[in-house]
Amino acid sequence: MEPLKEFQPWSPTLPPYKVNEDLKKLRIYPKLANPVHVRIYRSILDTYRLKQDDGVRWYVMGDDDSLLFVDNIVDVLTKYDHTKKHYIGTFSETIKSNVRFSFDMAYGGAGYALSYPLVESLVTKLDECIERYHFIWAGDQLQSFCLADLGADLIPEIGFHQIDLHGDLSGLLSSHPTTPLLSLHHFESVAPLFPNMSRPGSVLHIMKAANVDQSRMLQQSICHVRDKNWTFSVSWGYSVHIYENIFPRSYLKRPIETFHPWLKGRPPFYMFNTRPVSRDPCEAPHWFFFDSVEEEKGRVVTSYTRKFPRNMTSCSFFGNISADSLAWIRVFSPKTPKEGRKMECCDVGYYGADVVDMRLRDCRRDEIIA
Repeated sequence: MEPLKEFQPWSPTLPPYKVNEDLKKLRIYPKLANPVHVRIYRSILDTYRLKQDDGVRWYVMGDDDSLLFVDNIVDVLTKYDHTKKHYIGTFSETIKSNVRFSFDMAYGGAGYALSYPLVESLVTKLDECIERYHFIWAGDQLQSFCLADLGADLIPEIGFHQIDLHGDLSGLLSSHPTTPLLSLHHFESVAPLFPNMSRPGSVLHIMKAANVDQSRMLQQSICHVRDKNWTFSVSWGYSVHIYENIFPRSYLKRPIETFHPWLKGRPPFYMFNTRPVSRDPCEAPHWFFFDSVEEEKGRVVTSYTRKFPRNMTSCSFFGNISADSLAWIRVFSPKTPKEGRKMECCDVGYYGADVVDMRLRDCRRDEIIA
């Protein structure tokens, strides 16, 4: 099927479109549990036939409701020997999704990568495999079965995100692990990433930071201001939290459960630990969200603003000082070197009564466990 008339004439700035081979020619077609998914899955064969001799190293797939961070994907794939058979992706964030489908497959919405030698082996057996597993509904599950039969097991990369979640993702995105952000899926099923923005507007907004220093996106940095009993948690390019208490990274790396699971039922829900949304002023953070980004003299400055008041009293333990007056946070970071970045800590300074300056730097040995 060609693109609908509303998309024609096809823009020369877009990649050329190709039409899949007609599945109805397959003898197994009447038995297929989900012809649409099989057609999508079989696109790998169509693509392979187009690019056999062009030095292709990897085949990467993601859904049309996913945001892929291509520079980070390229950087991550350089860790692997593309001449070997590799199947790289991630499972779902929710236990019930993994039980329903598989803990050992790369979910297609999050995206995945297959090395060229693996695709080369796969395409020779693809239709045979589709016939063997014609009863499988999901194309990514079908693929995992086909690849398992070829001896390829999933290599998890946790920077891919299936986002089998509903609601507000801010708690999850504010505690991203120190690993490159590779994808975000299911934008139509979650709230906009930023307060008071549309879904498309949120995507364009987060990409402002990604287009300047993609390798840092969402990665969490922690620092403490002990004379005020404050803890800062920076999710670069997305948010900053200020806690009126001292918390270690072991606590802050657990996402605040602002979201809820894809499938209803009884807990446990997630493949990771969470912490509840709290109304305790000694536990609840002040939230600041990404506002702007600038490059200057070999460094990057991201700014974060308070979008809503915390509406709590100050934490009163141990002489804690209120952070209610702060309205603006600037985070200064060096441009990421070619060899990549390590876990970072930060120093905090003040610029007027309502602005904080944070400077990211390498953690000292004792700070990593503080």
